[in-house]
Amino acid sequence: MPDSESSLLPGPARTPARWTRYLGLILAAALLAAYAQGGPWWILGFCALAPWLWSLGRETSWRGTLGNAWLMTLAFTLAVFSWFGQAIGAYTGIGTPGALLALALLAPLLQPQFIALALVRRWSLRAHGPWLGLIAGAAAWVGSETLVPKLLGDTLGHGLAPALLMRQPADLFGAAGLSFALILVNEALALGWSRRRAGVRALATPVLLALAVPAALAGYGHLRIGELAVHAERTLPEAATLRIGMVQASETDYERRRQEVGAYTVVREVLDAHFELSQAAIEQHGVDALLWSETVYPTPYGHPRSEDGAALDAEILDFVRRRGVALVFGSYDVDAAGEYNAAVFLEPESGLLAYYRKSHPFPLTEHVPAWLDGPLLRRWLPWAGTWQAGNGARVLPLRARDGRELNVAPLICLDDVRPGLALDGARLGAQALIGLSNDAWFSATPDGARLHLQVARFRSIETRLPQLRVTTNGLTAFVDPSGEVLVQTAIGDRAVLAGEVPMVDPPRTLMVRWGDWFGHFALFALALLAAIDGLRRWRLGSASAPADGSTSRFDGRVVLMNPTLRLLLAALRLTAAAGLIALAAQMAWRYGWQVNALAQIQLFLWAVLAPLLLGWAIARSRRAHAECREGVLLIERPGERIEIPLARVAKAHAWHWPLPGPGLTLELASGGRLGHGLAVDDPAGFREMLEQSGARLAVGPRSASMRDQLARLRALTRRPWLDHPFVKFGLFPLVPALPAFRLHQYIAYGGTFGELQTYGATAWLLGLAIWWASWSIGLMLFAAGLRMCSELATVIALRIAPARALPTRRMMEAAARLLFFLGIPGWLFWRMLYG
Repeated sequence: MPDSESSLLPGPARTPARWTRYLGLILAAALLAAYAQGGPWWILGFCALAPWLWSLGRETSWRGTLGNAWLMTLAFTLAVFSWFGQAIGAYTGIGTPGALLALALLAPLLQPQFIALALVRRWSLRAHGPWLGLIAGAAAWVGSETLVPKLLGDTLGHGLAPALLMRQPADLFGAAGLSFALILVNEALALGWSRRRAGVRALATPVLLALAVPAALAGYGHLRIGELAVHAERTLPEAATLRIGMVQASETDYERRRQEVGAYTVVREVLDAHFELSQAAIEQHGVDALLWSETVYPTPYGHPRSEDGAALDAEILDFVRRRGVALVFGSYDVDAAGEYNAAVFLEPESGLLAYYRKSHPFPLTEHVPAWLDGPLLRRWLPWAGTWQAGNGARVLPLRARDGRELNVAPLICLDDVRPGLALDGARLGAQALIGLSNDAWFSATPDGARLHLQVARFRSIETRLPQLRVTTNGLTAFVDPSGEVLVQTAIGDRAVLAGEVPMVDPPRTLMVRWGDWFGHFALFALALLAAIDGLRRWRLGSASAPADGSTSRFDGRVVLMNPTLRLLLAALRLTAAAGLIALAAQMAWRYGWQVNALAQIQLFLWAVLAPLLLGWAIARSRRAHAECREGVLLIERPGERIEIPLARVAKAHAWHWPLPGPGLTLELASGGRLGHGLAVDDPAGFREMLEQSGARLAVGPRSASMRDQLARLRALTRRPWLDHPFVKFGLFPLVPALPAFRLHQYIAYGGTFGELQTYGATAWLLGLAIWWASWSIGLMLFAAGLRMCSELATVIALRIAPARALPTRRMMEAAARLLFFLGIPGWLFWRMLYG
């Protein structure tokens, strides 16, 4: 192990007492709690994790690393998110102690990024050395947050919101990129502390990194602020503006009031308060449009449930028409699928313009997935909601009386904690973001409202769009394109905020072009590092031992399997075969011989690809090499070594059912059997190795001999690269998929990267993945048909003319490869020219 790596992963002699590692963990949690408070404490983001990372490097085992990370999730949750427990306890009625206990128990699920970083960091430090190891840990952090998004969308990078220059790079790589940068600096500090006694030269690199990353963030921020100023000077003087008023009436606790005075009275009081404040906004501020908060009108607008409801609907519309202002307010929408949390757009002239349906309803309290819903859950969680999720971003106009029009992308509550909807809105031509939120359940815990606003500010940085965010009782705010809060209310204020929004198009950002790309890139980088490590281990594991006269090695694949493992792998193989047969049956009787339904791809992924990949991974972990050396059969794999004197081997039985593939069981002279079965590509070749090395084996039945011959013919005619499943069904499907995908992009979007520029990298890559999966399905079915023909011809040759079996197999395999690798592209080319 290199010296630099051993400083991160010390041996037992250098391991400090356990309490010092706990001290590092506790110190990190305390620093993170201060960092979460915002204000001048943002500077702590560059050092808060360093004590924990140092303590993590002191762990000497995987178990210790996992335990340390688990404790950090607990400490972080209680130190930083105790307010969330208070809010949940008040909302559900279980009380603060019970909610905090639930948070503590769920900490590893709520904050999995600590565990991901710890485990990946430990693996990568050993596999790739200190610097790639530290980068991999940071990538694991942001990658895990991409795979398992946080409930409130928070990440470490959001703590830089108070720092004007430091937060600007979010328009390149989002808050995830800022988190990555912060972790790198913390890693550099932890590494520097570990090397503190190694001299100036050892300290130079981590210290330079710790200084360079913040300098790079600040430098880009300074450059970007200057560019925004230039853009404003060029566009704002001649741009028309729309004056928008946001009404925060601080009318909360609808349910308690409904029980006291009735539903109609509550709605009446809420509307009267909003009418009064809206009238003040019109008279005193001259607003052209009004924004009310989420679910301010707690009944379906336009779908009245009673005569009173119809009258209230008419009263809202009458207010809009008499005052001559556009209005956007939170209500419900209804269709055959159910009810939606929605924003209603009203205009003086046309009345109801449109609804925007909330795309990310709050889990359980607003929406329960169909697979989880049921009477039992409703009995356990009586407060669980019934709203449905909306169908994505919309851009709608806010029109003034004189025809001025501002295109806005509405966001409701949790819609603004994820970048996707705001980025989609920017691509659709939005000139501003409007956010409607009901943060009343944070009334007693203002940290929650502050976090929500802090996360929402990053949507303006990523899109460079101004944002008007109205809440029920705080924090209502006006955010400019740099993420600066120009003005905001306090919790519980009864107020109106008014601001002018220029009707200009924003400068295009990398985030708008590529989407929320950084977390996916981090996951790809980790997969690449894992593949490199796996290839290195495979090469080391497959390196041949020096040959001598007393050594005979079996060159084929050997996998050690106990009965349970064999049964599992057989079940996975049969599941994949059944899935493939089901796909073929669907095509034959329902879809036709093409992939034209998402259900086919889903069946392929879960019933075919997933079992095959899982089976491959399990088998790979049990792979061994076998050789006979000096009268002993040696079967060896990492962590396991089996030695059997050849004189004790009496029989080598071929498996009666070749599942999950061909294999054999060794029977000893004592009558017992080797506890492991051996899955081998060529049972006959394995038996020959034993006999040539001195083992005297009994002859098996003729049926076993036939199976051995068939397996040997497969092994002799197999081409390791051309016949590898990854080549045939992973890489080769790209040959027909890429031209077809490119043609689709030109037809639908006008260019190869049209969808990328319109909807972002995620949509473009998902489209490519669908085309790849479609061709992979077809090629897998085609290969299965060719394999059946080859097997049938080989069996017939073995029965009729055994001497011709090998030439027949070679001819069939060559024909199959020609049809597969040349026939498919040729057919596609012919279809493109003449089809």
